[in-house]
Amino acid sequence: MRLKAYIYSLLLITLAGGYGCKKDNYDEPESLLTGRVVFEGQPIGVRSNAVQLELWQHGYAFFSKIRVFVAPDGTYSARLFDGDYKMTRQNGGPWLSNTDSIDVQVRGNTVVDVPVTPYTFVKSATFQRNGATITATASLQTVSTANALESVRLYVFRTALVDDVNQSARTVVEASAIPNTGQPVSMNVTIPAALTSLDAVYVRVGVKTAGVNELAYSPVERIALK
Repeated sequence: MRLKAYIYSLLLITLAGGYGCKKDNYDEPESLLTGRVVFEGQPIGVRSNAVQLELWQHGYAFFSKIRVFVAPDGTYSARLFDGDYKMTRQNGGPWLSNTDSIDVQVRGNTVVDVPVTPYTFVKSATFQRNGATITATASLQTVSTANALESVRLYVFRTALVDDVNQSARTVVEASAIPNTGQPVSMNVTIPAALTSLDAVYVRVGVKTAGVNELAYSPVERIALK
């Protein structure tokens, strides 16, 4: 009986080992899906690790979503197996909700831009430094008036991951002080003393829409201090 038990145990170990090797030998996904979240070809900037897309692939036993975070500059990327996917835009971004899915065919490296409809976003922004003061001039574009403009904000931070959460100082211009969003909005922010010894700081303009948590941001710009 002991001999039979011993042989049986060896057989289980051998089978388990073979299964483990087979499992470890599965191919890794090699195709790269990339793109941007855009309005009329212009990427919409967002907050780091805050806004995501979802990919779904039907026809498999384990049907689950693949989360894909949108980078601050409005780009995204995901490494996938070739196949047919459904992409959905999750609620919570600085744009109108859209429950329609997008058909995505991944065949090798694939580029797919994701269209969104923002409320108001930064069409362009310029920055100038004068001593410890940075001046931003932002041109806004209102696409949807479903939710009103709440404020326009200027941020400064020590790294390029600058936004409403990651910032060392900010200036907020309320919508009541912006009678015409068709005209450029100018604002100033003072570089905190704790940052003045750095080689550079990073600035960005964000647009806050009433009732929407996330802001739409301009591209980040590096401001040299030395």
